[in-house]
Amino acid sequence: MGAPALSYGDAALSAFELDFFDSGVRRREPLGRAWSTRFEVGEPVRTFRWAMDAEGFAGWYYSVTVGGHVGYESWLERDRLILLDRDPDVVGIASQPFWLHWHEGKRVRRHAPDYFVRLADGRARVVDVRAGDRMDEATAELFAGTRVACRAVGWEFSHVGVPDPVLMANVRWLSRYRRRRCGRRRDVADRLTEIFAEPTPLLAGAAQAGDRLLVLPVLFHLLWSGILVADLESGLLQTESLVWSERRLR
Repeated sequence: MGAPALSYGDAALSAFELDFFDSGVRRREPLGRAWSTRFEVGEPVRTFRWAMDAEGFAGWYYSVTVGGHVGYESWLERDRLILLDRDPDVVGIASQPFWLHWHEGKRVRRHAPDYFVRLADGRARVVDVRAGDRMDEATAELFAGTRVACRAVGWEFSHVGVPDPVLMANVRWLSRYRRRRCGRRRDVADRLTEIFAEPTPLLAGAAQAGDRLLVLPVLFHLLWSGILVADLESGLLQTESLVWSERRLR
């Protein structure tokens, strides 16, 4: 299942081909020649389509990580994109970065992964999003072939499914405050990190910092950014949710 045995190791560098855009020009080259391309800044190789009777829901999400819009083809892909946008180790994200082509016996296979991610330490990660109950044999084979190609060039491959629903609900809320303008008031941000040096109820701490209409957007931005932290998995954020400064953990 997946790529043929000969595609492991150095043979994979020629057994797989990448079809992608490079500075607006469409290219198709062997994996071994094209793997160093900055796919995190490339254009999608597939058009995002909207249809009233379609199961998926395509759209564009504004990523603060890349400073621009990144496409998605379903709500699940959007949720995973939000989580990538919040991950401090992620510095670049591109959707539908390339078509990966290979032969499996006499069969010609191709697959366009959902995301290409560049990490802060320079490593690359290819991400495919698919819920467990939507996996079938054909998809598993495509993912297996993609994993072989990634391994050959030192990329990570990650298949992710449905995230924890409570965590996702909280992060969706915080994503409303992801833009840097929400944290522009450095005086308020500094005051909040002082107040939450020890675990403090969310609303009580915000009240200590001043006018809640001014303070809460900054507080939620700090929670999005990870400067302030809370338990986002046990329950939905509430006025009594404990918030504390990440700095106290270092």
